[in-house]
Amino acid sequence: MRVDGTFIAVEVSEQAAADQELARRLAEVCPVDIFRLRTAAAESGGSADALEIVAENVDECVLCRLCLDTAPAGAVKVIKLYDNEALLA
Repeated sequence: MRVDGTFIAVEVSEQAAADQELARRLAEVCPVDIFRLRTAAAESGGSADALEIVAENVDECVLCRLCLDTAPAGAVKVIKLYDNEALLA
């Protein structure tokens, strides 16, 4: 999934977004609340957390790298739209 702001885009692989533990950690670590948990009804009747990107917060990104440091390599991408879509590395 990818959400584009005016200056920044954030992309999270579908596998990473579905990982409940990683979703919780990303939601906790982001200082500007770009990530949040979305609770969806699970087939078993319970609930499952999934990651959601908060579109209105994407351009608040301060390029701190905490999401990149938290997730496995390549699972999260921060894209600088103002710099020819350069990736934050």
